[in-house]
Amino acid sequence: MELSDERCVPCRDGAPTLTSEDLETLLPNLDGWQVVDHHHFHKLWSFPDFQSALDWINRAGAVCEEAGHHADFSLGGGRAEAAIYTHKVDGLTRADAVLAAKLDAIGATPATSNGDYAAASPGSGSESEALSSMV
Repeated sequence: MELSDERCVPCRDGAPTLTSEDLETLLPNLDGWQVVDHHHFHKLWSFPDFQSALDWINRAGAVCEEAGHHADFSLGGGRAEAAIYTHKVDGLTRADAVLAAKLDAIGATPATSNGDYAAASPGSGSESEALSSMV
């Protein structure tokens, strides 16, 4: 089963967060997502204009609402950003990876890791760079 086809399962207080090994397994399935401080997933997308970015944020919000799991979004110019983590445990859970995959399924062009906008194809993200950002 694809990660994007899984259901976001709510966690309970005290639930374990993802380990480095878990992240090594999950990140190859998350195109362009970075792990920041072993705390949250982050991704930046580029769009031709503000309206396109806003339309994508609205679609992403609907995905979050349907999943019952919500990302933190930022919007401006021709870009959208998302940060995902499980607030209840103040860290990453499998539900966060599932939501990231669901947002990827909406489709958009991720920005490069240095913030420059560039066309990207599936699998073009560097998993080793994303893993190194966990430290």
